Amino acid sequence: MPPPIPTLSSCSSSLSFFPLSSYSSSSSKKPQIGFCLSPSPTLIPTRLTNFTSLTKPNYPIRKLMTPSAVSIEKETIISERPHTFLRETDGQDDGSVRSRFQRMILEVQENVCGALESLDGAGKFKEDAWTRPGGGGGISRVLQDGAVFEKAGVNISVVYGVMPPEAYQAARAAATDQKPGPVPFFAAGISSVLHPKNPFAPTLHFNYRYFETDAPKDTPGAPRQWWFGGGTDLTPAYIFEEDVRHFHSIQKKACDKFDPSFYPQFKKWCDDYFYIKHRGERRGLGGIFFDDLNDYDQEMLLSFATECANSVVPAYIPIVEKRKDTPFNESHEAWQQLRRGRYVEFNLVYDRGTTFGLKTGGRIESILVSLPLTARWEYDHKPEEGSEEWKLLDACINPKEWI
Repeated sequence: MPPPIPTLSSCSSSLSFFPLSSYSSSSSKKPQIGFCLSPSPTLIPTRLTNFTSLTKPNYPIRKLMTPSAVSIEKETIISERPHTFLRETDGQDDGSVRSRFQRMILEVQENVCGALESLDGAGKFKEDAWTRPGGGGGISRVLQDGAVFEKAGVNISVVYGVMPPEAYQAARAAATDQKPGPVPFFAAGISSVLHPKNPFAPTLHFNYRYFETDAPKDTPGAPRQWWFGGGTDLTPAYIFEEDVRHFHSIQKKACDKFDPSFYPQFKKWCDDYFYIKHRGERRGLGGIFFDDLNDYDQEMLLSFATECANSVVPAYIPIVEKRKDTPFNESHEAWQQLRRGRYVEFNLVYDRGTTFGLKTGGRIESILVSLPLTARWEYDHKPEEGSEEWKLLDACINPKEWI
């Protein structure tokens, strides 16, 4: 007789692009970690206690379970977006970095979605707005099965919470200062992944975020920390050098307005970050990427993140406009599917945003909105040397300077 199935407890059901949630511990005992499923299939850790051995299932497991000692706030879908997601104690529209960053990401979401709908011609974004009891919320927008885009997600969130040490490590690239306990945080950002249907039109990812952390409860008086992160990168299945040069030139132009060292530094950082270690290749043809950026003036970095986010439309839309109607055959589509498989591998295995979202009990639909509708894996596939597919793979293995 098989062992009884444990009762499924309720879990968090909605969050945004880098989903965050509040944790509180009520026990000093080392927890056992299990997993629970909610009505929206969210897979998140929960503490299971008082288990007896499954070799002696004399009564239902549900009677042995106690409420999770790790508390995760449930998000609430709302019918209308609020004027602000900031707490009243933050002054809302007081000109702070928090309020101005929120205003920026809302404007960029509106502008990018408008440009994508106009380019697609048929698809429309579905919008979900949500709030959290502890403060903050977000807006998720997804266009699916359009005329041009198979899937396009553009999400924003402005959230407050307390993250455990392992989530703090996932949030920071240079987190050598391992926090001893849960860390109060504020996080705001916009994240987007765009998957066109045509194999000759490239996938695009961009993400711009602002973090603040307060001192842990066991180290009162420690200074508040803040940093910016983000980037924009291009992932084509086929190389059109004029397209790649155009894309990188827009990134360089945005960087050069603030510091001529930014583009070469952040271009290399992008190549290094989007590296699929088990494949020995990059996810795509790069762009810019930066994280933990707080060694410049805060106002300057806010302006820099804004400039980069506003550069998305001119960097990407002309390329898709040019390639969306290019004729293609089944072999082109099969290669696109294989490259999408690489995209999936990176996002699920290495991406820190995905890791952070899963470690903090986020909304699974928003965490995985970056994944394409379809992808493909073939055993030991190797493109023919000298082919267009081989040229793309070579550029992913050996990053190039495009401008």
